[in-house]
Formats: sequence, structure tokens, C-alpha cells
Amino acid sequence: MEFMKCLQASGMNNYVVATTKSWNIDAFYENCHGGWCLITEQEVLTLECLRRLRPRYVFFPHWSWVVPPEILAEFECVCFHLTDVPFGRGGSPLQNLITSGYKTTKLTALKMTNELDAGPVYGKLDVDLTGKAERIYDQVAELCYAHIRHIIANEPIPAEQEGEVTYFKRRKPAESVLPYRFHQCYDHIRMLDAPDYPKAFIERGDLRLEFTDAVETKDGIEAKVVITNV
Repeated sequence: MEFMKCLQASGMNNYVVATTKSWNIDAFYENCHGGWCLITEQEVLTLECLRRLRPRYVFFPHWSWVVPPEILAEFECVCFHLTDVPFGRGGSPLQNLITSGYKTTKLTALKMTNELDAGPVYGKLDVDLTGKAERIYDQVAELCYAHIRHIIANEPIPAEQEGEVTYFKRRKPAESVLPYRFHQCYDHIRMLDAPDYPKAFIERGDLRLEFTDAVETKDGIEAKVVITNV
């Protein structure tokens, strides 16, 4: 498997995108042409690698690991967080927002610092939280590149965050179990319905039932169910 792909073009600034999710990788190939490198594995993102590439910016649409402080110190690194920071710093923002009843949010572009989601802000864009998680993440991937185009074109100086700081806690796979309250089921299924996410589930004896593609109807909720042996 190829863990770094470069679309080189002479006479241009270089830019790096580091991401692990399929929707962000697809968006990279749709939006980036010449002077770009895509990194998808932790071991490739090293100070030595970036020094060879000499990027103007390193963008992190979704990254599963802590970025070493020496990289943050030497390169301008930009991440994207799905809340109106300083509200909702921390993990699992989509799921925490939907669980809390939010219908919209902001996608914030941040300069990365050694403190999680605490860096100064380049800008914020509106995000609609209706539909299943896969649709929302596809929307977010495109909005990341709207941010990226603005940052590259304008090289803005990010502004420090203002307001009360609140935090979200990263969810664990065990929290994907389907709740026993009917009014929570639709949102619970849809907020986990994306590739690589632990689906909403119920276990009964040696059976595991996983739920996707939930639709609200006048009679209740319809969903696809996959039954496996555990």
C-alpha cells in the first residue's frame, strides 16, 4: 500500500495533507493538482520527510495521532475541528453534538499547537448535522478544502480563541450499544453510520445486531440490520 502520494509541479509552493479517512482521501484527489503530497500513515509523517518536501502548510483534515512538537514548531500545521471552539474541544465532536441535540455546528480551521484544539482560528464554516454520519463527513471533507483554498490564497494570521472553554470526551466503542429509549435510536444509529466507525449494535446471547441506514417513518424507524455471531 502506498502511504505517501505526491502530485509534483515545479515552480509552485508545496502543501501536505495528512489524513486517514476515505472521504478525506477522495476529497484530496478531487481538489489537489500539482505541488501536493498526501500522507496516510503515522510513520511517514516525520520531521525529515517534511524538511525534504518543504511545505508552506501541512493540513490535517483528520489525523489519528499526536503530531510531534518539533513538527509543530517548524511548520505551519492546520487542523479542522467540528465545533465552534472554544466550545467542544476534544474527541468525537460529531457524536457528542448529535447526542446533545445540535442540528448545526461550525467547522473550524485551527493552527495546531501542543494543546489539543486550543490554537488560534483561521476561520469557521457552517455545517448541517442532518442525515447519517457518512453524509456529514463527506460535507465536512469538502468544507475542509474551502478552508484550505482560503488559507492558501490569503495566508491569514489566525486569531486567538475567545469565550468559555468546554470539552468533549472521546467516545468508546462500547458506547455504540443501541439505547433503550425509542426517541434516541434514530440519532444514535445515524451518528455512527460511516466507514471505520463502530456501528450501533445490540448483543443478545451469541448474536450481534448492527444497525445502519436508519430512516424515520410515520410508523417508527426503518434500518438495515446485519446479524453476526459473536
